[in-house]
Amino acid sequence: KERLIDAAEPVFIDGKYDDHGKWMDGWESRRRRKPGYDYCVVRLGVAGVIRGVDIDTRHFTGNYPPEASIDACVSDDDVPEEGWESLLPKTNLQGNAHHYIDIDDDRSWTHVRLNIFPDGGVARLRLYGEVKPADDDEEGIIDLFALRHGGRALLASDEHYGSMHNLNLPGRGVNMGDGWETARRRGPGN
Repeated sequence: KERLIDAAEPVFIDGKYDDHGKWMDGWESRRRRKPGYDYCVVRLGVAGVIRGVDIDTRHFTGNYPPEASIDACVSDDDVPEEGWESLLPKTNLQGNAHHYIDIDDDRSWTHVRLNIFPDGGVARLRLYGEVKPADDDEEGIIDLFALRHGGRALLASDEHYGSMHNLNLPGRGVNMGDGWETARRRGPGN
């Protein structure tokens, strides 16, 4: 399931197998022998309004789910059991394809649940939208550039060793490669 939200593009490696059979870069559920469907719950990094989704079935050619839907909820629980509302009704899917779908809903969510009918594989799930700012901290101070408040880097002149998007990630950097670093400049300028 972790590969469903991997930042890297999905890959296909011919001849790679693991304990579950053919290795696939994505989330693939076991073939269903009984009625029902499979689902995967994802807690969003920050609460926000979802404006669009991409259900990506790349490299899943014969084992993709024929249909999918997405539910959403607001909860403090890691894995909510109640409060789910339909965000995207059952939608037909094709294999080895992106499925970009607009969402017309102004509510803010903390979790989504991808439902696949009845089973199959999805390489990546992407959610696009707007961060809904979190409450002030205890002192009433707001870090306006914090990712949790919707801050984002828009442009950098040089991202040779690190992405500008690392500047406002939560927590402390793991090492010097976990930030924004430019190539050394040997001429005039900055």
